[in-house]
Amino acid sequence: MRHWKLALGAAALLATVVSANAGAAPKLPAYVSAALSDSRRTDADRAQDADRKPGAMVVFAGIKPGMKVADLIPGAGYFTRIFAGVVGDKGYVYAYQPSNLDGYIKKRFNVADVTAKWLSKPYEAYKNVGVLHAPVEKFVAPELLDVVWTSRNYHDLHDTFFGPADLAQVNKAVYDSLKPGGVFIVLDHAAEPGSGLRDTETLHRIDEAAVKKEVEAAGFKLVGESNVLRNSADDHKAKVFDASVKGKTDQFILKFRKPK
Repeated sequence: MRHWKLALGAAALLATVVSANAGAAPKLPAYVSAALSDSRRTDADRAQDADRKPGAMVVFAGIKPGMKVADLIPGAGYFTRIFAGVVGDKGYVYAYQPSNLDGYIKKRFNVADVTAKWLSKPYEAYKNVGVLHAPVEKFVAPELLDVVWTSRNYHDLHDTFFGPADLAQVNKAVYDSLKPGGVFIVLDHAAEPGSGLRDTETLHRIDEAAVKKEVEAAGFKLVGESNVLRNSADDHKAKVFDASVKGKTDQFILKFRKPK
């Protein structure tokens, strides 16, 4: 009887330890933690961290010191600045701002001309960030890349204000820009399963199955998916800017690899 009690006690202790570990957030590599605590990051950026979970995103993407990374359609540069901190002085980050958006940017920010110099302002404190400004269909970097990342913008490529872009051409250009074994990460707002491209223009969402089909057609292999930004409470029916879901939409993250 005493042996049974000891065994049961040990099992209970083990179950407690397993449960505690399962609920604990994984420890981030030191280089990721350092990038997130970098004093060059703004308060506005830090305020988004709880929702955007950048540490987990960097780990999933496999971005490490010394790597060459492109942030395709960087927006305000939230992830560009984090990547710059991660890759460090021996790495480099290219913020690829498609010239397809020049008209939109001129109107929104009331600028007469969109230039690479104007677009570089968010990265003035980073010596390892450079802006590339050209059509998205002609995506290319000065050197082969380890990672190409695009966040919450893949769906926009299908919309009228982007042209729409030729996705077959864009994905092939991304493929050609990567080293063998390089990775393409697509993070976007999820649409209803089976909806395809129906909601890209109206709700700014896209069916992840449509993304997989398009990207794999360029030669990529799907090698990973992350549920870190999944939200089962989002019914996929609201526009992503709606107050009910803004910042908390159901989001998929797909990792594609260029075969070696």
